[in-house]
This record gives sequence, structure tokens and C-alpha cells, in this order.
Amino acid sequence: MRLYFILSAFLVAMVSDLIAQEYDIIIRNGTIIDAQSGLNGPGEIAILDGKIAALGASVEGIASTEIDASGLYVVPGLIDLHGHHFYGTSEDSYLSDGFLAVPPDGFTLRVGVTTVCDAGGAGWRNFEQFKNQVIDRSKTRVLSFLNIVGHGMKGGAVEQNLDDMDGDATAEKVDQYREDIIGIKVAHYSGPEWTPVREAVKAGMKTEVPVMIDFGGTDPPLSLRQLLLEELRPGDIYTHMYANVRGRETIVDEESGTVRDYITEAVNRGIVFDVGHGGGSFRFSQALPAIAEGLWPTTISTDLHTGSMNGAMKDMLNVASKFLNMGMELPDAIEKMTTVPARVINRSDLGHLSVGGIADIAILRLHNGSFGFVDVAGEKIEGSRKLECELTIKDGNIVYDLNGLSK
Repeated sequence: MRLYFILSAFLVAMVSDLIAQEYDIIIRNGTIIDAQSGLNGPGEIAILDGKIAALGASVEGIASTEIDASGLYVVPGLIDLHGHHFYGTSEDSYLSDGFLAVPPDGFTLRVGVTTVCDAGGAGWRNFEQFKNQVIDRSKTRVLSFLNIVGHGMKGGAVEQNLDDMDGDATAEKVDQYREDIIGIKVAHYSGPEWTPVREAVKAGMKTEVPVMIDFGGTDPPLSLRQLLLEELRPGDIYTHMYANVRGRETIVDEESGTVRDYITEAVNRGIVFDVGHGGGSFRFSQALPAIAEGLWPTTISTDLHTGSMNGAMKDMLNVASKFLNMGMELPDAIEKMTTVPARVINRSDLGHLSVGGIADIAILRLHNGSFGFVDVAGEKIEGSRKLECELTIKDGNIVYDLNGLSK
């Protein structure tokens, strides 16, 4: 009789194992933060065939890989709205097949970024080269804001050539590569004309994609009020929002120390205010008084390139950590790096954790301690919180694992 019960129990266990749902990966014991679903608490996620197969307080089943995320935050794969990744070896090509752009996989996955938007490296003349050279060869999902300049962001006289700024040709290229091109970029033009902005907006209207503007460079500066309230459309993007550079009006008036009155009107119009930290475009002297008046960024981004990655900017999580230490709550920071940028670029498949959705996931640790953060002018603030990426999953595959959580 005793043998009968032992055999019965053994058979029940075997049958249970056979009928248990099998997954590729299960993430257990983490705190899930996802703005789209409203999740902000303990939960578990199962992944199968590159998709999220189950999500809830607990997931029943087994997996070939189980990850214990105790004490960690499980969030959608981060989206960097502003980076420069059209790297190459052409002389004097700046951020368009040049030495100053960076290959995405070396600087994204290790900080939880699974999607980057190249901000204007390629134009309508050389987009196919960018696609073949970078987009199609990267583990990171690389999308593109197409430069209104046909030759892209090659610097110098190339970016000042009005004859190469063609809204119709740009729109045709967007239509040709809808999966890869998610917007249009204007940058570095230093003339007094509005032509680059207007050609970009024309292309944006034809294709129904947003325009990102790196504005300024003229002396005296063109009107920031006119740009935000008259030239751009709701949903268009004003990047480098906390910059203080020559040839461009600041959002905080330096004499009064207050946010200019039309900035709030622009926010209410639906203009997207993007960080775009970069090597010269983030000042605490702008950010702190703006935040004190409630002017937070719509989206957090890096403006990653060789001139910013080893300076004050460093990487996506360092930029986000600055905002945590200026008073932003963690769920808000996550939302501004996931759900919001996905909405800005009209990619509803990205930036959220949903059953049936793409399994792009970042597992983050929030350190508590004593940290320092600097801006592009060398000014420093002290902080007590700092984000670090423990593990990154892209399309259901583990692509970065800092401490072997998946082993």
C-alpha cells in the first residue's frame, strides 16, 4: 500500500510537470513599473518566442531561464529619443558616416536601452547607407529622424546648404522606409531663414510624422516664441530644452530667473520638450528654476555621441538619475523613457509591458548612497539615488546581464 501511494505521488508530479506551461524566461519577485498598464508593484513576467506571454502578481509555469529580480525594478525596454549612431570612417563627416557617432550596441543595452532614435545623422540622399551600415546590423532597434538636409549631419557648409533641404524628397524617403524612419530632424542651421523648419514641417505634414528641432545659431537669435507657437505643430519636438548656448533663447530668462511666459503656452499646445543632454546642452541653471516652476521634460534622452558619453552626460541612466535627484519620482522617469517617447514617435508596439507585446525589458537597480552629478558647464549637484541596469532583454533574448542574474 505504501508503495502504491509513493508511485501515485510520483505519477501526479510527473503529470503536473508535463502539463505545466513552459516559457523561455520567467522574471520573478521584481517590482514592475509600466505607465501604460498602470502597474507599479510586485509582479512576475513570462516570455515565450520573443513576446510577453504572461504577466501578473505571480506566474504559474516553468522556464528554461528563471530570473530572481528581488529588490529590482522591471520596466519596459528604454527608448532613447535622441542619439547619434550613423558611425563610419569618412573624413570630415561629423555625425553622418563619421567618427563622432557611436555604434549603438556598445552603449545602449548595458543601460537598459533597447530602442534608439538617431537624430538626423542621415538625410534623404544617404539613408540607405545608414540602414545597411547600422540599422540592419544592430541588436539594438535603431530608428531614424531623417535630416531635412539631403546629405545629413555632416557639419560645416553641408548643413547650411538651403538647396539641399527638400521637404518633398524627404517625405518620399519617409514613405519608402516607414518601418525605420519615425520623424524628421532640423539641426545646426545658423542662417536667419525659417526655410529648414518650414521644409521639415512640410515633410512632416505629408507623412504625418513628428519634427525634431535643434534650434538656434543666428545672431541675433530667431524667435523661440515664433518657433514654438507658430512654426511647429502639436507633437513636434523641441530638443535641448535646458540648454544655454549662443544664438538661442533660453527657456528660463536669465535676468528674471523665471520661465518665459510662452513656454507654458507651448506645453499646452502639445509641443514635446526633450532633454537631449549632449555634450553642451544641459545646464542646471536652466533645469533647476524650470523644474521649480513645474516645467519637467516630456521625454528624457541623451544626445549620445563621442563628445558627450565621457563627459557630464555619460548615458541614459545617468541622465535619468539627475532628474531623480532634482525631485522626479521613479515611475515618472521610467514613463519619460518608455511610454511617452513611444507615443511621440507613433510606435504603439514599444514602451510598455503587455501580454502579446514585444518582450523588450530592462531590470534596474536603484542605489541609495552619496553621488555627484555635473552639467556641461561643470556645475555639480549632490544626490542620493542612482540607477544601474542589471539585465536587458531585447525581443525575448537576454542581451546584457551585469551580475549573472540569468545563470
